Amino acid sequence: MILTRFCLVLMVLSLVSCAVEKPIDRYSLVNRHNIEHSDPDIFNSLTIGNGGFAFTVDITGLQTFPDKYEAGVPLGTFSDWGWHSFPNAGNYSFSDVTRYYQVGDDSIPYFYQFEDGEDNRENRATAWLRESPHRIHLGIIGLELTKSDGSPVSPEDIVNPQQKLNLWTGEISSKFYFDGVPVEVITMCDQKVDRVAVKINSPLIKTGQLAVNFRFSYPRSEKFNSGNDFSRPKDHSTTLRWEGDEKVLFTRELGEIVYHTSLQWEGAASINKKEDHYFVLRPDKNSNTLTFGALFSEEQSDIMFDFNDVRCTNRQAWSEFWNIGGAVDFSGSKDERAFELERRVILSQYLTKIQCTGSYPPQETGLTYNSWHGKFHLEMHWWHGIHFILWGREDLILQQLDFYYDIKDKAREMAQLQGYEGVRWQKMTDPSGLESPSSIGVFLIWQQPHIIYFADLLYRSMGNDSSVVERFIPLVMETAEFMASYARYDTARDEYLLGPALIPAQERFTPEITINPAFELAYWHWGLETAQRWREKSGLERNPQWQDVIDKLSPLPMKDGLYLFTESAPDSYSNENYLTDHPMVLGLLGILPETPMVDHDYLNNTLDAIMEKWHWETCWGWDFPMAAMNAAKLGRQHLAVDLLLMETQKNTYLLNGHNYQDDDLSLYLPGNGGLLTAVAMMCTMQNTKAKSGFPNDGTWKVRYEGLKPLH
Repeated sequence: MILTRFCLVLMVLSLVSCAVEKPIDRYSLVNRHNIEHSDPDIFNSLTIGNGGFAFTVDITGLQTFPDKYEAGVPLGTFSDWGWHSFPNAGNYSFSDVTRYYQVGDDSIPYFYQFEDGEDNRENRATAWLRESPHRIHLGIIGLELTKSDGSPVSPEDIVNPQQKLNLWTGEISSKFYFDGVPVEVITMCDQKVDRVAVKINSPLIKTGQLAVNFRFSYPRSEKFNSGNDFSRPKDHSTTLRWEGDEKVLFTRELGEIVYHTSLQWEGAASINKKEDHYFVLRPDKNSNTLTFGALFSEEQSDIMFDFNDVRCTNRQAWSEFWNIGGAVDFSGSKDERAFELERRVILSQYLTKIQCTGSYPPQETGLTYNSWHGKFHLEMHWWHGIHFILWGREDLILQQLDFYYDIKDKAREMAQLQGYEGVRWQKMTDPSGLESPSSIGVFLIWQQPHIIYFADLLYRSMGNDSSVVERFIPLVMETAEFMASYARYDTARDEYLLGPALIPAQERFTPEITINPAFELAYWHWGLETAQRWREKSGLERNPQWQDVIDKLSPLPMKDGLYLFTESAPDSYSNENYLTDHPMVLGLLGILPETPMVDHDYLNNTLDAIMEKWHWETCWGWDFPMAAMNAAKLGRQHLAVDLLLMETQKNTYLLNGHNYQDDDLSLYLPGNGGLLTAVAMMCTMQNTKAKSGFPNDGTWKVRYEGLKPLH
């Protein structure tokens, strides 16, 4: 009997042991997606960074051929702190771009984007207010190569290139031949300060054919631009000052903006001015090696440079990043798309870490080049930031959320100007918190509840930590004040309406006549109800005015068993223009949790209609994850995966992991963030819904750890 019991115990222990899956081998998971290539394609540039600073390189490991890459993924050196404004020669202000729109019985001012082609004050004011301030390219660092026959150097002179980005260490290794001689460049970014660390090894140093150039430019004004305008050397200044045998300081002045580049190297070298804003660091010919660090900063810095120290701390930081937080392993899946999805997930984690974790919300092209003049869009902050919480990396997003406190006064001024309570969060803005004039952005409202979403998700992900409530309750309350105030009561209907003047997230509707977009209605209801619960968490009673809006908010518009995109568009499914852009109605379930406003049968019908009619080529990178989340929530796992990996231009992921959109947007970080959000949600659904968001028919083997549920 004793032996039998002993055997039973052993059997139970054995079963328990088998049930406990081994932890994911994160080192192998990450390293099997290291980027290794030999293609100098202009879309294959690679980036290193620390979250608030990034440096993008070409096939040489530096920024040797910036002109070539202008039309691809440009070679940027950008930071969170580097901003500049063009001279305001016309003393332009927001009063120059104010236009009034009828809202019920009121006339409400909006900052409008005038651009009818005429040279008038409204148009010039619009241009200046949108273009200023803008992010600045901090400086080009490239190889200064000289051919033995003295002929000009071209990208075609780089022979047999081999480049590798080691994701686990954050290092780029670039090897190639020039003039028949080997060159090796190691490039990395300091994780503590905004510094690039470089080590070059080549016999070309001894022959004097290899040096390093440092070039500084004036900013550019185009909506999408690399940040480099070398045609205006008289409009800025660069001064060089020696600060020791192995250190110089570049001081840059662009109008009122001043910043510095501290250049330090190891060993004997000279630095000379080749032309205005163009300097060359030439190492001594007694060695094959040049090691240097370039530190960019607003204030002069005395931080010393040691290449090995930077390498050590860089490797430690990246190892910690990959070992902390979530991980997803698709190996063992039978679906041939699994490896590609895993590649996108790994590279998206890397890219969002280096480009989207600074002190401000990121712009849509991060710290690689300027889009929308370098400004960030707060309606995109959901896609940029929610995934950090889901992947257990809350600390990387907290600083950005405090930015809402920095701009709260400006948001309150906007609400008051328009006659509303609380704070109206900006759409297209900058560190100052000023709104940018727009014919679309100023009418958007779907960014308003985002801070409530962030705060509530943080509260749940951090174990209902009361300190989260204390930290964010003022933002939640003032946001809800605006939302309740914005909803317009219609006495004839005994309902609260949204709009006009309003453009929904699906930017295809006219602000003057649009009312009650489906997604915004559901988001308004969820946001106000969540704010009420936060009042209760804080020991306060429910706000009666908010409750009245919740109770009497217009129902979701429907017709023929389908959710309409807006109440004012009964032809939602027959007007071809409305079957383009973001299929935002799918956000009713996926972005949003289950709400009493949404009926699954209607939403399934709606998803079917969208699958049949939508012009997917007009979508944006985050639309595919959003649609996948909706399908997964509706229990349609195969469709969810098909949507997540749909083969269409704007769901393309380049060799470097960037989500390509078009010629203007060669990268689009909301797409990467959306992918990570969708994958995390689809994995963790099994915690609350009994089955995963991935197919459970054996085609997908999904192992995950460290992820947190979205809902």
